[in-house]
Amino acid sequence: MGPWIVGGAWLAIGGRKVDLLYRSIDEVTDIVGACRNGEISMHYQPGHPHGFCSAIWMGEIALCRPLHDPDGLIAALKAKTAPYPPALREALLRRFRWEILFAIENAELALPRGDSTQIAGCAYRALACLAQVLFALNGQYLINEKGALAQAGNFPMTVRDLATRVAEVWRQIGAGQHATAMQTLRELDSDVQKICRAD
Repeated sequence: MGPWIVGGAWLAIGGRKVDLLYRSIDEVTDIVGACRNGEISMHYQPGHPHGFCSAIWMGEIALCRPLHDPDGLIAALKAKTAPYPPALREALLRRFRWEILFAIENAELALPRGDSTQIAGCAYRALACLAQVLFALNGQYLINEKGALAQAGNFPMTVRDLATRVAEVWRQIGAGQHATAMQTLRELDSDVQKICRAD
């Protein structure tokens, strides 16, 4: 599983898919403290193609609904997640804002070779970093990259027609229109940077 998933299982309960994930309360407590101080880290983790950002653990605490917390451990940690910590916001922006364009530029280096895998991988990276930035700008916890862009498209501070433009990136890549896809990504990055500068 890895140090950030720890352990668990994929279950079916009453016909519904349920992910059971173990966490160490001591380690989660340390991460919440680190995030509040603007200290985050990224880690390779199977199942998380963007990587596992340590702030996920803080987001899990912020968003969870405790079913059993007799000693109030979760409640005490949850109290530290709201309001959204300014230091965490700045750390996430510092970590991911520049990487959007960096990923696009790396994809563009692969254009002459027609290396579709590299181009698509870098495009995904750019979009995942874009999601991180929009979540941070809006003071929202990103706990999983699945559906993150769709959610970010509904935030108060967001990119115009985000879902449509992201779909267009993938349509262009699928059609082999790699240079056009990179231009679409550059326009998305430009719009995000404008939001950051105006904020």
